[in-house]
This record gives sequence, structure tokens and C-alpha cells, in this order.
Amino acid sequence: MPPGIVSGMAQHGREAHGGHVHGAAAGTARLGIALGITLAVLVAELIGAWLTGSLALLTDAAHMVTDAAGLGIALAAAAASASRPTDRRTWGLRRIEVVAALAQALLLIGVAVLVVIEAIARIGQGAEIPAAQLLVFAVVGLAGNLVAIAVLAGGRDRTLNLRGAFLEVVGDALGSVAVIVAAIVIWTTGFAAADSIAAILIGAFIVPRAIRLLWDALGVVLEVTPRDLDLGSVREHLEAMDDVRSVHDLHVGRISSDLPVLTAHVVVADACFRDGRAPELLTRLQDCVASHFPVSIEHSTFQLESDAHRDEEHVSHA
Repeated sequence: MPPGIVSGMAQHGREAHGGHVHGAAAGTARLGIALGITLAVLVAELIGAWLTGSLALLTDAAHMVTDAAGLGIALAAAAASASRPTDRRTWGLRRIEVVAALAQALLLIGVAVLVVIEAIARIGQGAEIPAAQLLVFAVVGLAGNLVAIAVLAGGRDRTLNLRGAFLEVVGDALGSVAVIVAAIVIWTTGFAAADSIAAILIGAFIVPRAIRLLWDALGVVLEVTPRDLDLGSVREHLEAMDDVRSVHDLHVGRISSDLPVLTAHVVVADACFRDGRAPELLTRLQDCVASHFPVSIEHSTFQLESDAHRDEEHVSHA
């Protein structure tokens, strides 16, 4: 390493890795339970559609098939994200969670758009729907969805993966509520278009939230600075520390939704290299970004350098 440079990576990341793995395992368990419940509800709705001949139940069951596939993708991604790093994959398979979130978002948008198009086409057709049977199976579906929501609720803010799965289950629950309301309206008034109107409302709820999930996942892929972190404030705070002259090449991105990383070049007083204070300064920098800001950055890499070294670099500084 050239004179006047000290580089180090936060040790917080090593200690926190076990916590990440534990969180991934907990997320996998939640997704597994939610998938089991979703499949049970799916079977019940398929049986109900076969016994009653209800097109509404069959359509809702098709929606459940899509959501079960989404949960299956999320489960596989959660399991893969807990894999250990290797020389070939130094972060393990953490980023596969983001790929799964992108797939879930696109799946939700596609299904919602198709449902709305079909619902608009069915308005005015006056299809005969067995409201009583529809109501019974919709209530069964809602009960299962509420249990799945309770399972996923505690972990939905941990990762995009769990958030996407939670959104799909919430969409299922709202679908069941909409079917219940439509069944009651059809039962009491004979207004068959209530079923189509309910489907349109469900699509209007799902699409903007799915777009938000898609945008957040793209933000991770594009290494956008986390929303809750002001990069200017980070720079100002680091430059205010003793012995720090300036900070450049400051970057904050995310490997996955719950794993932010920071790299920075820090120009320090020459005396730090002469009297051995550089390692202590490195520790203070790492502790600062791990605990001072709204987003805790436990994986950070700082390169401490002198003014002379910065002048020798041939890339533009940010």
C-alpha cells in the first residue's frame, strides 16, 4: 500500500452477518407458513368453484395461483439470500432478493391490469352468479388471508422480498373482502355488475403499490442512496471530525434492501500517519456511520490518505 494511505473495512459487518442470516431464516419461516396458507385457500376456492360453477371464485382462484407463485419465488429468494459468501460470490446470494422483488412487482402489475380489463369487459353482461355460495367461500378465503397477514406483518419492513409477499397477501385479503361485498350486493339486489366493480377497485389498490415496490427494487439495483439518508449530511458530519480535512468519492448503496454499504476516501492530517492515530480515526469513522444516522451502515470501507496522494489520483472526485 502506498505511503500516506490507510484503508480499512468496518468490523461491524462481521458481527452483524449472523444477525442478517438469522433475519433471513426468520423471513423464510414466515414465507413458508404464508405459502402453506395460500395453497390451502387456493384448494378451497378451486373446490368451491367446481361445486358451485362460480366464475368469480374461479377468477379469484386464478389470482391465488399467481400469488402462490409469487410467494414461492419469494421463499426461494429468502432461502438463497441466507447462503454464505464464497470467493466467487462475495456477498453470497443477497441480491437475489431484489430480483425476486422485481419479479413480484411485475407479476402484481400484470395480474392487476388483466383483471381490470376483464372486469370492464364483463360489466353489463349480466352473468348469473350464485351469491350465497360465493359468500361462503369468500369468507373462508378472507379468514385464511388474515392469518397469512398476521404471519407476515411482523417482518414486512425487513426486506423488499417480505414486503412484496405481504403486499400480495394483503391484495388477496382485499380481494376476498371485495368478493364478500359483491356477493352481498348481488344476493340482496341482483346487481351482477358489482362483481366487476369490485375487481376494478382491487386493481386500483394493487397497481400503485406494486409500482412503488418496483421503484424501490430498481433503486437497489442502480445503487441509489437510501431514501432515509442525506449524503450531504454524512459528508458534513465526517468532515467535522478531528483530523479529517475532506471527504471525497463518498458512495452509499445497498447490496440488498437491508444491507447498506458505504465507501469513502478521507483526506486526513499528515500527523495522523506520523504518530499512529490513523487506526483510531478509522474506528471513529466506522462507528459514526454505524450509529449516528437514521440508516445504520455496518459495512463501511474508508481509505485514509494524505493531500499528496489525492493529487496523484486521476479520476474525478465526488
